[in-house]
Amino acid sequence: MKLGIVGKGGVGKTTISALVAEAYAARGKRVVAIDTDSNPNLGVSLGLAASDADAVPVVPRSVAAGPGAGLDGGELLATYGRDTPAGVTLLSAMRIDQAGAGCTCGSHAAVRSMLRDVLDDDADVTIVDMEAGLEHLSRSGGTLAYADVLLMVMEPSRKSVLTAARTVVLADELGIPRCLGVGNKARLPDDAAFFEEACAANGVELAAVVPIDAAIPAADRAGTGVVGIAVGEVRTAVNQLVDRLEAQLLPVE
Repeated sequence: MKLGIVGKGGVGKTTISALVAEAYAARGKRVVAIDTDSNPNLGVSLGLAASDADAVPVVPRSVAAGPGAGLDGGELLATYGRDTPAGVTLLSAMRIDQAGAGCTCGSHAAVRSMLRDVLDDDADVTIVDMEAGLEHLSRSGGTLAYADVLLMVMEPSRKSVLTAARTVVLADELGIPRCLGVGNKARLPDDAAFFEEACAANGVELAAVVPIDAAIPAADRAGTGVVGIAVGEVRTAVNQLVDRLEAQLLPVE
């Protein structure tokens, strides 16, 4: 299973990525999480200290894509992967450390290659936490072209749902089999009703609604991540989402 986590800025993509990755790992799956944000934070969400997350080496394009690629999945994870308290192996595909460093096209190509086949023998689930916006679907080749499912994270706003609707169109053009909406930061029951109405009106298949939990922003402020803190309704919603994702392994009708 190869999952791309996408959405507009601020909707909680990294939090959802970490919670889904943790839920899969708890089921005994070999999970690899790839942070493709130029300002990477997934490692912290998965329970690493900030200094340890910053020390995760970026996967060079030369070892994951193109004629010079020489490492198989196991070697790639051994060299560049880092274990996290969530039971998930973290890869960092992108980091901008200085101004004027140029575009990140090489990093996107590396992610596309890893999703295509590099990790097939070494991960049961690969989760890609993408940068905000739609560029990863519009650039040449499509960074997420080999994803099995896109999870489009939305907050309770019309703009967020519209971004998901635009994502569905681009993903269809790339041939990505499934696009599922995930409502996040929901105040129940009103926001659940909003997501159901807005998604139905804009052609977005709603897979889950994750309620707001004060423990999550508190952990973010403390810099301690979300591993192990989400309980009750949040964990129930995430586990129901993973149940549905498991069902996506069935043939598309």
